[in-house]
Amino acid sequence: MLTLRKKTSARTTNSYHRFYKYNNLIKDMEITRPNQVWVSDITYIRTIKGFCYLALITDMYSRKIVGYDLSDSLELKGCVRALNKAIYQAKNTKKLVHHSDRGIQYCSNVYTQILKRKKIDISMTEENHCYENAMAERVNGILKDEFYLDQTFDNVAHAKRATKNAINLYNEIRLHLSLDYKTPNMVYKLSA
Repeated sequence: MLTLRKKTSARTTNSYHRFYKYNNLIKDMEITRPNQVWVSDITYIRTIKGFCYLALITDMYSRKIVGYDLSDSLELKGCVRALNKAIYQAKNTKKLVHHSDRGIQYCSNVYTQILKRKKIDISMTEENHCYENAMAERVNGILKDEFYLDQTFDNVAHAKRATKNAINLYNEIRLHLSLDYKTPNMVYKLSA
């Protein structure tokens, strides 16, 4: 009998660590504007030689990916670069909440210090449950399912080109039913 071989996947969240874990501040929050809540997550991208890791920061109101970084390790640097890109492009981060899972990268002193210096409130999933970070998980799925980031790339450079293209198409071209058939970039710019 033939059976389908299960694809291997990379585990991107390690929530068993010594760093402080923050409460979920967005559980019952009404989202009314861009740069009110950013959701963050890490997903893996497959290459012939192994995995690389895509750190994403998405604006919850507009669904726009405001910061990202693709690196060949799960080290903190990729998440920090994605965060710095998001902060750099944002016009206003007053009363902004950064929401993520309880992964070691997001709880680390380096990452939380950047958020605190910029006066960005820190929110995390309380039960380490993917439903508490559903939008970030959804964006991961869209990029992989609709923009083919679930394929195996030749190398990291090829994966980076494909990722840049996919995020550009997602932000600039893809219409969202939840945004009344507007693009994330359109909603972000009109409301910011």
